[in-house]
Amino acid sequence: MSENMGLSFSYHSYLPKITAEQVEMLYLFKEVFLDWNARINLISRKDTELFEVKHVLHSLSIAKFIRFNTGARVLDLGTGGGFPGIPLAIFFPEVSFILVDSIEKKMKVVADIVEKLQLKNVKVYRGRVEEMDLEVDYVVSRAVAPMNDLIHWTKNIIMEGQVGNLPNGWVVLKGGDLTEELGPYRKSAEIQNISDYWSDEFFETKRIVYLARQIL
Repeated sequence: MSENMGLSFSYHSYLPKITAEQVEMLYLFKEVFLDWNARINLISRKDTELFEVKHVLHSLSIAKFIRFNTGARVLDLGTGGGFPGIPLAIFFPEVSFILVDSIEKKMKVVADIVEKLQLKNVKVYRGRVEEMDLEVDYVVSRAVAPMNDLIHWTKNIIMEGQVGNLPNGWVVLKGGDLTEELGPYRKSAEIQNISDYWSDEFFETKRIVYLARQIL
């Protein structure tokens, strides 16, 4: 499978540095995911037509914001159907990803996707992260919980240091007005509008929130 085999969506126009092999893996990801989605409702049926933009590119916007170094350990908290962890694991093959969710049926799907894509840099765990013995460099997440909860659950497992172009910490996909949610973190958090990267209407209200572990 390749981008030239009747597949109209062009990842290269959004991510010029993406490789042909990574594009092929993203198409396979879509194929396996949508097969599961027909049986287990992971995302809205109406979202499947815009799968690349609403789910894959939304996840990969993190790769526009931050570069993880080789060997970095990244936790995807509340991964659901594998977002943003699986697209990021495809884009950063030299980075270790830990995908965690407490819902068994979702993790069954994620484990199957990881196996079919042969993602050697991904581990999948079902359970509550606060009950796990983990050490990571970064936490990523998409629409899982308020920022304060994410920090409370994971602040003790993020190691001090810098294993990327930004200090270790949280890189979270959010939407809407974040003034109240960020609360005491407003002055410390960096907010990046995804619309600065890509002009699709979907991204107009989408943001990346970054908070360094060292400031807590």
